[in-house]
Amino acid sequence: MVAGETSGDLLAGLLLDGFRARWPGLTAVGIGGPQMAGRGFSPWWPSEKLAVRGYVEVLRHYREIVGIRKQLRERLLQMRPDVFIGVDAPDFNLDLEADLKAAGIRTVHFISPSVWAWRADRVEKIRRSVDHVLCIFPFEPALLAQHGIAATYVGHPLAGMIPMQADKAAARQQLGLASGDLVLAVLPGSRRSEIQYLADRFFRAAALVQRAKPAIKIVVPAVPALRQQIEQAAQDAGVGAQVQIVTGQSHTVLAACDVTLIASGTATLEAALFKRPMVIAYNMNWLSWQIMRRKKLQPWVGLPNILCRDFVVPELLQDAATPQALADAVLQWMDAKISAPEKIAAVEQRFTQLHHELQRDTAQLATDAIQNILEG
Repeated sequence: MVAGETSGDLLAGLLLDGFRARWPGLTAVGIGGPQMAGRGFSPWWPSEKLAVRGYVEVLRHYREIVGIRKQLRERLLQMRPDVFIGVDAPDFNLDLEADLKAAGIRTVHFISPSVWAWRADRVEKIRRSVDHVLCIFPFEPALLAQHGIAATYVGHPLAGMIPMQADKAAARQQLGLASGDLVLAVLPGSRRSEIQYLADRFFRAAALVQRAKPAIKIVVPAVPALRQQIEQAAQDAGVGAQVQIVTGQSHTVLAACDVTLIASGTATLEAALFKRPMVIAYNMNWLSWQIMRRKKLQPWVGLPNILCRDFVVPELLQDAATPQALADAVLQWMDAKISAPEKIAAVEQRFTQLHHELQRDTAQLATDAIQNILEG
């Protein structure tokens, strides 16, 4: 297995639960993180080695990443596992899967590359690289079938992990917050490059929100490896003493908050499953952005909006993601709690519907699909 970042590690860990129930003697090796390791996975490299986003950022780490892939390929070709499962990280995994498949090793890709949103040119590479795709969104298998790619919808694991009705009071108690507090969750990303390009804007926006609403509580869940970088960004933005930074606990923070200012990515889907109003933002290296925007196939970037096929929540990208614009968008949600509660209720209702659409026994369905591949 190869999982390339924090979200991939989480998803792969959930798969491993199902695998171990079916195959108690399972040996799982490759690239992974703490969630996978806690389930008996043996990581040859840590998943954070692959946690790089953006064309320019990847180029900076290209030599190291290619070296890891070459070593991994050689070890797997020698080991010849029963099946290889690439979890997300398509730029790394698809090339590796193509080589393994050509050598007769069964390959599965968990989480279909977003050919419906970005880079439709990947379809041919997927067909060449994988025997089967495990899809987390219901519309994907039919789309892939049009291109001759076998796929199974297994639901989104997060929809099973996150309760339909989160206990906000318990989450607040855990974080030392009062039931009547107005709480903003700030999630500037789980990659070093995201903190570099987003944290300053997010914290300056948080300062503006606090100026407008002095009693607000601002909570930031930090990936352990990035906590120091996040603390420094908060201090540089002048809010180091005003924000509560906690290690991990992103789900607790999302359950506790009223609104979240959040980096585009898997975390936005988590926020939607917690039924929270949000402001989605992203910023990256200028050249990476120019390349990415030309490959964009639809008007939305945030997963909640893509899945709802509507701008249910605002998106502020690149130059539009100024601290003032971010703060204004957050304040609109906060003001709506009193002035337009029906607006908040409509978002909660749409996200509840989305939650039901994505909720399946993912580990069981994925394990069944892999069993069929192994027997096929």
